Amino acid sequence: MSRRCRLKRVVPFRQGTFSFVERSRRRERWFKLAIVATTLVVVAALIAAAPRGRYLVVSLADRSRRLAWQAVGVPPDRSEIDAEWARYRQQGIVDSLREFPKVFAEIDPPLQRLMKYAGNDPETGILRWGNFSQTLLLPSTVFLPDDTGRSYRLRPNTRSVWLRNLTIQRIPLTFFLVPDGPDLGEAMRGTAAVRVEGSVQTTNSWGLRGPEPDPSAPLRGIVLGDSFMQALFIGDDQTPSECLRRYLQKQLKTRVSVLNTGHLGYSPEQEYYTLLEYAERFHPQFVVLGLFANDFGGVFEVAAGKGGDWPEGKYWLGQITQYCRGRGIVALTVTAPLESQINARRFAGNYPGQVSNILESSGIESLDPIESFVNEHLERVLEGTRAGNRPTTSPLFNGVIADGHFSAIGSELWAAAVGQRLVLLLEKAQPDKPS
Repeated sequence: MSRRCRLKRVVPFRQGTFSFVERSRRRERWFKLAIVATTLVVVAALIAAAPRGRYLVVSLADRSRRLAWQAVGVPPDRSEIDAEWARYRQQGIVDSLREFPKVFAEIDPPLQRLMKYAGNDPETGILRWGNFSQTLLLPSTVFLPDDTGRSYRLRPNTRSVWLRNLTIQRIPLTFFLVPDGPDLGEAMRGTAAVRVEGSVQTTNSWGLRGPEPDPSAPLRGIVLGDSFMQALFIGDDQTPSECLRRYLQKQLKTRVSVLNTGHLGYSPEQEYYTLLEYAERFHPQFVVLGLFANDFGGVFEVAAGKGGDWPEGKYWLGQITQYCRGRGIVALTVTAPLESQINARRFAGNYPGQVSNILESSGIESLDPIESFVNEHLERVLEGTRAGNRPTTSPLFNGVIADGHFSAIGSELWAAAVGQRLVLLLEKAQPDKPS
């Protein structure tokens, strides 16, 4: 087809607009944009005016900056991570300070009286972070605040006892470890509180559970840990640390002193600062780090493989490992099993499997005592069955009072498994003797 016969493309007709109409429409668009911008500014100002809003704004900015650096392969600075954690924890305390007095006013008067006796009421209670990322309400008659990295610590030279059967909704997680004094009975009157017999706890002059430290002992060790090492609901002579001291003293036939630095709610960050405080003072030859699932997040989420801040845990475990290696201290990391891992599916790939993945120590420097626990559990259950008294929960835990920590039997078993490994590690660490 020739060029002359081709149809020309028709340009669509566009209706013209008067200039004054276009200016009016343009002003309308700018007016709408100004309304949107003003609204955003007002909303941002309202958010920033509230403590929670300020926290969210700063947290969002920090997180955006960290993601931007990570996108180009630059790891976040540790000081920024620590600052973000500090803000998060402080905001949890601020929120609790605002809500706790309102809830306390609605509590029955007898329970209010008991809380005031314990020192976990709004006026005297200690609000601090623990359990990795929670806000805890600690009784000020038994605990003290700490600003050196530990968050809180036990009071020195204090005698206390555990109460149970108390549940209070809508307040921070709290504990009824209360002074064991002559006024306790009157403080409990009218409440559902039940004293746990055999659970008296005393602290020494260093503010630690157990006998007075002996820095001159030929063999000295420090046990780091949380509530499993502090040992809830059992006596002073039944804690894992004290059982370990007796085991080592018997096996090595020498005087042994072991510091039980376990505090309920502690995680590896707090345990690192605890190590810094006591190692220079006590000069240990060995350190045992007792870990549990909630050292890395919510216990059930971690155990189910649905949670856990493993990079944060890895950092603090690495700090503890480096400290011990740099000073020639034998270090052993021990994971505490859950009772459900014995009598139900284990899911060990989640916990303690993830712990083994982030540890920077060798296999001989870590211990999972669950096989010893399983064997002992079976023996105890069979023994009870033959006697016509089959236990309804594992005898190795405090299941009879609906608690998941070690019983006295479990503590002894833990100490035997840990002690056996420690004896070998301590011998391996000895310098070669001249022939």
